[in-house]
Amino acid sequence: MRRKISGLGLKPPATPWDDVRDRSVQQVRSIRGRVPVLNVGYVGSEELARSIAKLGDVRDIESYVYKEMSGGETRIISLLRPLKFPDSIRPLLSVLNVAKAGLVEITKVDASLGEVLVSFGCAGITDGIVVINPEDGGWVDPDQVKVILSQAGLPWTVLEGTPDSHDLRETLLKFLSVEENSVSEELVIPIDQHFVVRGIGLVGIGYVQSGSVNKHDAIESHPAGDFGIVRSLQVMDDDVDTAVTGDRVGLALRNLKEESLHKGCMILHQDSDAIESHESSRFRLIEAPFQKRELSLDDVVHAAVDLQFNVGRVREVKEDSVLIDWETPLLLRKRGTEPILIVHLDAVPMRVMGIASEMTLA
Repeated sequence: MRRKISGLGLKPPATPWDDVRDRSVQQVRSIRGRVPVLNVGYVGSEELARSIAKLGDVRDIESYVYKEMSGGETRIISLLRPLKFPDSIRPLLSVLNVAKAGLVEITKVDASLGEVLVSFGCAGITDGIVVINPEDGGWVDPDQVKVILSQAGLPWTVLEGTPDSHDLRETLLKFLSVEENSVSEELVIPIDQHFVVRGIGLVGIGYVQSGSVNKHDAIESHPAGDFGIVRSLQVMDDDVDTAVTGDRVGLALRNLKEESLHKGCMILHQDSDAIESHESSRFRLIEAPFQKRELSLDDVVHAAVDLQFNVGRVREVKEDSVLIDWETPLLLRKRGTEPILIVHLDAVPMRVMGIASEMTLA
């Protein structure tokens, strides 16, 4: 969503994360009359992105949006391109927190590519496309790419050369589906950014990770625990009465203090128990492919999930578990939480250590 707020009116195959994933489009269509957006994690050139979709929002993540009508239905692709990667890994992880499919343009095979593909694999994004498009005078071995994809646990399609834009869109749209239970689950919206708009008030922008939200709903922000009312909603610059799983939504909020919102905080329905707060966590680490480093006592790491990037310190390492104290509470959905990626910023070139499995309060 662009800031104009025009109408707010306001690893080999069979990896452990395969379990973290036909789904019903009709269910959501009946709620709001249109199919929700397909969020695609995209790593590649601006040129390829512009051939597929129109540039929209630009932050630490660029979004490129494509809309079309087909058989009376709206179909939407949103490419999410992390900026500043590989210098900063957080934008990539934020993209992976919300993406349901992947698109990676490969110009050369290097350590950065390995980190990208392993990150997609750990995030459980099994629907995707690789476009091999070597730099001028360069060459990329398709067989080598396929081996890396297999080791990263990604059964993706491999295309050689620059594909036809229409064909590429159609291939991506085949991934467009809606999990049957997603809209009936409890509301969870991690907030990506917020600001105050004159004449409208406080606006929070984020992704609906589960459930749905309506105009005039009573909501609660976490971890602040403050209450507010949804004045109006906007999705893809359109005013809507309801936003559902997968939508990037702008919420105009009444009676909520600005300090209640920050990147990675959660919007829930009032009195919801959809999340639990972890000050310390114990989990089993499923190591990422190609990861040679092991977690050690007093290591400083981050947990990436639902737009959070929480820092913690390793307090105990056992053969079957790791104990971490978090600097600020880690908020986890009680049902349907996406893979929790554990990241060590000093572990270059593979900063993703792996997945926190079976995480419990400690």
